[in-house]
Amino acid sequence: VQLQASGGGLVQAGGSLRLSCAVSGRTVSSYGMAWFRQAPGKEREFVATMRASGGATYYADSVKGRFTMSRDNAKNIVYLQMSSLNAEDTAVYYCAGGRPILSNVRNRDAYNYWGQGTQVTVSS
Repeated sequence: VQLQASGGGLVQAGGSLRLSCAVSGRTVSSYGMAWFRQAPGKEREFVATMRASGGATYYADSVKGRFTMSRDNAKNIVYLQMSSLNAEDTAVYYCAGGRPILSNVRNRDAYNYWGQGTQVTVSS
């Protein structure tokens, strides 16, 4: 399974970006998919996840109401639509895939497959 993240860039505070994660090797709906991010000098942190079955989504409190995760089964892509961005959202964003149990979806160690990361920089 390979994951390819894209869509990062430089955006002004208050702006929006949409990240994409193209999945190859398996159908995107066969895995729980997630987004994590890592800012300089900080641990990689959970952002959002979508369950394989049913597509339920869960978000970190810091992004709830601003970020939306979705997937396109036909294109085998998951998305992270980000709006109302602020400087604290600056980080390298990674997509991940795996089969974590529900209680473990926020744990990065629960995911087996990772994309290469895409940089998001929010200027204030």
